[in-house]
Amino acid sequence: MSSKNLKAYCLGGGLGSLSAAAFMIRDGGILGSQITIFEKLPTLGGCLDGARLDDGSYSLRGGRMLTTDAYECFWGLFKDIPSINNKGMSVKDETIAFNKKHIAHSQARLIDKNRHIVDTSTMGFDIYDRIEFLKLLEASEEKLGTSKITDWLSTDFFKTNFWYMWQTTFAFEPWHSAVEFKRYLHRFMNEFPRINTLGGVKRTIYNQYDSLVLPLIAWLKDKGVNFELATTVDDLDVKDINGKVTVTSITIINQEGTKQVDVHPDDIVIFQNGSMVDASSIGSMEHPPIKKTKADSKGWEIWEKLAKGRPDFGNPAPFNSSIPESFWESFTITFKTPDFFNKLEKLSGNKAGTGGLVTFKDSNWLMSIVLYNQPHFIGQSDDVYILWGYALYGNRVGDFVPKTMVECNGKEIMTELAAHLNFDDAIFDQAICVPCRMPYITSMFMPRAYSDRPKPVPESSKNLAFVSQFVEQPDDVVFTVEYSVRAAQTAVYQLLNIDKDIPKITKHDKSFKVLLDSVFKSFE
Repeated sequence: MSSKNLKAYCLGGGLGSLSAAAFMIRDGGILGSQITIFEKLPTLGGCLDGARLDDGSYSLRGGRMLTTDAYECFWGLFKDIPSINNKGMSVKDETIAFNKKHIAHSQARLIDKNRHIVDTSTMGFDIYDRIEFLKLLEASEEKLGTSKITDWLSTDFFKTNFWYMWQTTFAFEPWHSAVEFKRYLHRFMNEFPRINTLGGVKRTIYNQYDSLVLPLIAWLKDKGVNFELATTVDDLDVKDINGKVTVTSITIINQEGTKQVDVHPDDIVIFQNGSMVDASSIGSMEHPPIKKTKADSKGWEIWEKLAKGRPDFGNPAPFNSSIPESFWESFTITFKTPDFFNKLEKLSGNKAGTGGLVTFKDSNWLMSIVLYNQPHFIGQSDDVYILWGYALYGNRVGDFVPKTMVECNGKEIMTELAAHLNFDDAIFDQAICVPCRMPYITSMFMPRAYSDRPKPVPESSKNLAFVSQFVEQPDDVVFTVEYSVRAAQTAVYQLLNIDKDIPKITKHDKSFKVLLDSVFKSFE
């Protein structure tokens, strides 16, 4: 079957699937009308979400860190996606222009229990920390194996300025994979000397749904791609054809009932095997988010079925077996006055959009907040201000609210935040806080064996590719938009036999200047 006749099915509407569709059209010559994307939610974008709720408040599950010093596949795609905000500009050009105007340089990266800004010009290492750190940095992935970060670093390391900043910038927990931690240290070694200012972090003009997902959807719709939303992929039928695992049909469920979609062996199926925002839930001012589990997810179930008896299809168990170690909770606060922003800008020394994360290093929840440049949503009123925050230790009791974070409603989270800043509770009058619990948000960081993640196209696969944060891409780092786009590009090029090079990973850890700057910083 020629590419003019084959059909492609993308199961899941996250960035991986959207990018795969774009690569099939741009580089594979596939007509958009031959591509269908199924998504169980009524909206696309996966974790790159953002929405105005019925009561006028806003909700964001999170926002991925961007950098223009890396993310080779990501920017390689978005240089060809037109902005919907600035006519004649690509999303890439728009983002670069925005960050030239709004330069990040945090002056209050950490705040201590006395409400004082911590001096982060020093990383806080002693000689033993440096020795352990270098041993982990130089260890091979084979030697690191399934070990945890705590297997390599002593207790005092986790009290250093470096750990608080690195941990909260990238959302690492001490019990996460030593391999993933090492990969981050190498991939983002150029960020090491400026981790205290977050000078390398780049922002989109609005939230990432409005700035990235909407332009990409608009481009795909213009090319004729079919979107079937509020549609659950219930099952995949596969057969062994000439020694290759081949998808022959897809079972979907929508408002019309259950339907079988026939798949030709030469068609393409792109499957998002697992999602870091699977089973997430939002709360309200009066109620905490409900606790969802794997039973509320279909993606894990399908991957488990496919992987059974097929070693090269990976092993989901390390990623979905311990919610207490893979979850955290975020929150979005919508203000109707600028009072909170004005006070925090005065305290931090940063105008909104220039400071990045402010972390309360001594808080039991390890809470961080960020003031984005406003407006943060398309159509946001001038008298509305949006703050986002998150906490890594949601199972701990608060310092001021005698509850764990997961037990707190939006009002109680604002009480805890006000106390950490020593702000009067009245500053939250008329404000609305929407908490969000994500049970698998850092599941891709869990300790795992090399074989637990399948390649984007497993060796035994004929027409099925995996596109997610749970595939194996040597040297690259999960929990990034780059990982999703690189997996999509790899899968599409392999399935369609596209004879083009995939952008190589920038080796900042091989730069003499970067190495020298990092060494000097570690000894400050």
